[in-house]
Amino acid sequence: MISSMRNSVQLIGNLGLDPEVKETKNGKKYAKLVLATNESYKDANGRQIDETQWHNLVAWGPKAEFAEKALMKGRQVAVEGKLVHRQYDDKDGNKRYYTEVVVNQLMPLGPSQ
Repeated sequence: MISSMRNSVQLIGNLGLDPEVKETKNGKKYAKLVLATNESYKDANGRQIDETQWHNLVAWGPKAEFAEKALMKGRQVAVEGKLVHRQYDDKDGNKRYYTEVVVNQLMPLGPSQ
């Protein structure tokens, strides 16, 4: 059980955009999703602070097809996956870093819109 927790992420939030579905050169389908999670807390002065974090997600194969058919901007979803960090050189030769959640499970919550 411990080994399955080493790189595990669980999030519940709302999709910020419709899924962007593409195919690799080999014909493998994937969906890029953007998920917003919200957190509220009180600061030292007692004021309520609302914070939104944005998360990049990628779903492959059947999960991508499901996202394409069943999900849209604003839909609340639960996601379980793993964090992946990548780096690349942009067109100007600068190193860029990108973090995303590779989706293992994706479940819509609440009524569809």
